[in-house]
Amino acid sequence: MFAEKPTLKGERVTLRPVGPEHVEDLLEAIADPEVGRLTGSHGSVSPEAIHQWYATRADQPDRLDLAIMADDGCAGEVVLNKLDTDNLACCLRIMLGPRSVGKGYGTEAIELVLAHAFATTPLHRIWLGVYAFNERARHVYKKVGFVEEGVERDALRWEGQWYDSVLMAILRPDWLARS
Repeated sequence: MFAEKPTLKGERVTLRPVGPEHVEDLLEAIADPEVGRLTGSHGSVSPEAIHQWYATRADQPDRLDLAIMADDGCAGEVVLNKLDTDNLACCLRIMLGPRSVGKGYGTEAIELVLAHAFATTPLHRIWLGVYAFNERARHVYKKVGFVEEGVERDALRWEGQWYDSVLMAILRPDWLARS
């Protein structure tokens, strides 16, 4: 469903198929402690493993990994993954580097990828999980049409504390009603 890797252009961002040329900017985001907390990423991965990972994204027909390009380079990535073809559903995730937060890049990137997914695939449902403490992200997801569906209690253990994850989704009819 995602074998074709498009370039999507918006007003402030362009989404391009992610590749090794984006790794240095993405490494900066991955290494940021606040990005780690917001994504619930424990531990570290070697730069070599990250280079290898991004070198293979174009070959994955069951996922769409796009670099978020803005004026100052690669701002982050937006991904459609965990494709469930039987139920016409997939997961969305997004990561912005610390220099790119609060500029509207994430909102526009999500809107572009949702428009692409609902216009070019038969997907019916796109879902995500967001930690309850990430109010900024929850606000953005609601603004673009995601609806809170439930809570995974104590889904993240971070520095000895437990945090809930909020399950959110947008359905094709929801998206079409907004268009």
